[in-house]
Amino acid sequence: MANAFFMIEKPVNESVYPYTPNSEEKRKIKEKIKELKEKELEIPLIIGGEEVRTGNMGDCIIPHEHSKKLGHYHKAGKEEIEKAINAALKARKAWAEMPWEHRASIFKRAAELLSEEWRSTLNAACMLCQSKTVFQAEIDAACELIDFFRFNTYYMAEIYKDQPSSSSSIYNRMEYRPLEGFVFAITPFNFASIAGNLPSAPAIMGNVALWKPASSAVYTAYWIMKLFQEAGLPDGVINFIPGSGSQVGEPVLTNPNLAGVHFTGSTNTFQWMWKAIGENIKNYKTYPRIVGETGGKDFVFVHPSANREILLTALIRGAFEYQGQKCSAASRAYIPDSIWNDGFNEALIKTTNNLTMGSPEDFRNFMAAVIDKPAFTSITSYIDEAKESPDAEIIAGGEYDDSKGYFIRPTIILARDPEFKTIKEEIFGPVLTIYVYPDHKYEETLQLCDKTSPYALTGAIFAQDRKAVIKAEKTLVHAAGNFYINDKPTGAVVGQQPFGGSRASGTNDKAGSKLNLIRWTTPRTIKENLDPPVDYRYPFMMEK
Repeated sequence: MANAFFMIEKPVNESVYPYTPNSEEKRKIKEKIKELKEKELEIPLIIGGEEVRTGNMGDCIIPHEHSKKLGHYHKAGKEEIEKAINAALKARKAWAEMPWEHRASIFKRAAELLSEEWRSTLNAACMLCQSKTVFQAEIDAACELIDFFRFNTYYMAEIYKDQPSSSSSIYNRMEYRPLEGFVFAITPFNFASIAGNLPSAPAIMGNVALWKPASSAVYTAYWIMKLFQEAGLPDGVINFIPGSGSQVGEPVLTNPNLAGVHFTGSTNTFQWMWKAIGENIKNYKTYPRIVGETGGKDFVFVHPSANREILLTALIRGAFEYQGQKCSAASRAYIPDSIWNDGFNEALIKTTNNLTMGSPEDFRNFMAAVIDKPAFTSITSYIDEAKESPDAEIIAGGEYDDSKGYFIRPTIILARDPEFKTIKEEIFGPVLTIYVYPDHKYEETLQLCDKTSPYALTGAIFAQDRKAVIKAEKTLVHAAGNFYINDKPTGAVVGQQPFGGSRASGTNDKAGSKLNLIRWTTPRTIKENLDPPVDYRYPFMMEK
């Protein structure tokens, strides 16, 4: 039994390795890329610590070299889902009763392992499986995931410290119990850090989880699962169940022990899941917690007073890093004609057309391939529509080729209609749409930006005029859950910019803060009367 109040010091964010020429970290990552690429893994399900093979297989391919397979993975079906639920429920009591400082130790150890010997493995897996440059892999698979483990254990301790007041004769306390059942974690392809955080954040708070990774990122997710195991996570706390959404989703969402959903993915899928939960609401033992981060149509809004060099860098990085496959990527920009027609358009076009693209294994490239064939087809359909439309003009990029890998040149569309399709709909690729507005219509165009898209994830204002910044902040108050001033709308850091949006972008439960972790608890208030009354009569009754 604990006989002390244990403390976890507030962490500092993990430092980003620069991978400069001839550095030790660059040597290690290149060796690890070569090692992983030379062997094909057979990836099992991991249920209750047991490796389960179904024979129903999927492929793990390299997006920038799609003829090359990294491995094959077994897909879960109804039988395996039932087995995973049973394994989670079996592990639940012991995990919930484990002293919190020991749960913290497991995930703090995962952070230490990842910061050292596991760093090159996760980064190399992310580069190969998700076609990320070494920098994009480093800030994601290493730094952000390390930060999630360290900060979430700190936030756990902070939550537990939050206690009610007591009086001289009353002793009050609050317990933060894990949810009664299991949590279903559904993770996307684009961020390894999100893939690791969605099952582990509830687990840190004492919950058990079923984890379904995106089919196109099973390879990276498998290495994260192995990291959990090496860190000492008990069997059954997180169960790894890759598979198709239809095969996995139905048996999970109809199980009476479903206690929560932790989701990042498409708006349509999230809404379908919410509807399915609603239809089954009478069958559950408790009302499931539903936490989701979905799509975005993230904006960059430019005032005439904006610094042009800063704006140019922000647009290039915000729109085209990781091929625009970030929920937070800059996808639409509103630029005043005084800036656009004074040389900025030429500078933006020239810079975009000069961006290097190819395999991330060539460290000179700024961009690589999009994730898979369906993504390639979807993104290029928007480009083709813009080519044919009288309301739009492609002014940079527009070319694509999937003969070797799923490559799409960074593309800029100039829209004449502020309601054009590529300004309103999420594309999730390297496509930026520009709308040029008259300088005198700044406030009017701010309102247009607010109303054009159903999403509200991230957005940015660029201005040196403080009054213009304040006006944008107020007008766009509900247009973005993460709002940036003179910075690109991507790159939220755990503990610094808690991440999430509302409207069609999700429940805004802010990953990277204790606001998210509190969702995975069900508090119990305990009152102990130290001097209980012995007479039912109150003083007011003593009147003669």
